[in-house]
Amino acid sequence: MVKVLDRLLLFIFSLAVLIATFILLFAAFGLISFNTAGNFAHDVYYDLRTAIIFISSTVVAALLSLRFLYLSVRRGKSSSPSIDQRTEFGDIRISLDTVENLSLKAAGRTRGVQDLRARVKVNQSGLEIVIRAIVDGENSIPAMTEEMQANVKRHIEEITGIPVAFVTVFIANIQQSSPTFKSRVE
Repeated sequence: MVKVLDRLLLFIFSLAVLIATFILLFAAFGLISFNTAGNFAHDVYYDLRTAIIFISSTVVAALLSLRFLYLSVRRGKSSSPSIDQRTEFGDIRISLDTVENLSLKAAGRTRGVQDLRARVKVNQSGLEIVIRAIVDGENSIPAMTEEMQANVKRHIEEITGIPVAFVTVFIANIQQSSPTFKSRVE
């Protein structure tokens, strides 16, 4: 939501800067007469309605400038989410994408699995891994999911050294076998 709002504000700010740039260029090339510019400056100083519009639009532009300046210099979570570990040699950062891919690799070793997706969440007790799978429907689903859970838990803990709190397997569907048609030759 915040990113969408920032994009909208950036669009409005860019449009306002573009319009102001064209006005200044027109004035610089003499396309806006000196009398028109002088009348506008006079209205800003002496006409309350023009002054309020000019001041409010300038304040909005200044606030937008400050917002974008803040966004450009802040240190945020611009990098991908990761799991940080400290060792005697220094820090180790493992991205959640890496853990998801390792989970998919371990779950893919299970026979009968067709399509896999993984989600990883970090909890105080360890990693929470959710595997979504489509299976072939030929093997026992409870045995297959237990094997998949054990494989994923063991593989993640071996490779990353991070404890896995639990592995949830969600069987979304079974793979429909495509009908085989035998052609008849007469």
